[in-house]
Amino acid sequence: MLKIGVIGCGAIGKKHIHRLQYLIPQSEVVACADYFVEAAQKVSELYGVAGVYETGEELIHAPEVEAVVITSSDDSHAKYVLEAVKLGKQVFCEKPLAVTAADCEAIMEEEQKHNKKLVQVGFMRRYDPGYAEMKRVIDSGELGAPLMIHACHRNVAQGPGFKTEMGITNVAIHELDVCRWLLGAEYKNAQVLKVKQSSCSEGYDNPQIVLLETEDGGRIDVEVQVADGYGYDIQCQVVCEKGTLNLPDPMSVVKRTAATRSTRLLTDWADRFIEAYDIEMADWVKKIINGGPAGPSSWDGYAACVAADVLNRSRGTDRFLPVKMIDKPGLYK
Repeated sequence: MLKIGVIGCGAIGKKHIHRLQYLIPQSEVVACADYFVEAAQKVSELYGVAGVYETGEELIHAPEVEAVVITSSDDSHAKYVLEAVKLGKQVFCEKPLAVTAADCEAIMEEEQKHNKKLVQVGFMRRYDPGYAEMKRVIDSGELGAPLMIHACHRNVAQGPGFKTEMGITNVAIHELDVCRWLLGAEYKNAQVLKVKQSSCSEGYDNPQIVLLETEDGGRIDVEVQVADGYGYDIQCQVVCEKGTLNLPDPMSVVKRTAATRSTRLLTDWADRFIEAYDIEMADWVKKIINGGPAGPSSWDGYAACVAADVLNRSRGTDRFLPVKMIDKPGLYK
């Protein structure tokens, strides 16, 4: 039984606690913490979590906590991950790993001291059955080499405080990881374009177009629309030498009535990828029990962070900027 502490008791934190407590038999959430202690106390009562801590640092150092799940605010991720890694504890960190490349590098430096992967980043799309099957076909070589990806990431709306840059760091960050994973290549150049703007948004760019080039010449374009007004819609097409692969839409019953034919669209990311989240968390627990995580690593979190930073810096320049990363440490090869 893996004893886990969860930092961050908001929406996704509560969903992960529910998974770990009730869906994964090899795990037990023994502690939780939140910036708002009242939130942690409520979660403790709701899910039967024995320990409530006022700070993430206290939870990380708690002797009963063997592994840590981090679902707190983005800007707090790095300090919690680094603290847990210093103690040699396994960490699952929701994306992003950190908001700066320097913080990602500090985490990797500390991780390498243990000569063991201790961090998994929450890029759950790799666990989605649709994406996983696309990856299997690409790696099999039956369609030849992958040449390009056309993708889109559309959300219904955004809450107060949303900023243009977050369309990359909080939304398109998933495409930055999964496209790199599908093609099996690092990024070479990146650019984000502002296009004709939608009236569904105010105060931030919407939509944006993300353009990427990989080191082996592959091309990626991603439509990022954070307020589409109709549903949560994720699309991905990989163009290969001998054919194409399209990400399947979620299962939906086709309804025919009153001279119309319709299917229901999802509006919540948590519903669209609920299976992926379940598989991801179960795999993380299983891998730790059997010796360590094998999912998206600190290096993957770093690669996405660097690409996101370059994209945001490219805005308004009308040109590609180079994606420059440190040499990949042996631990992550």
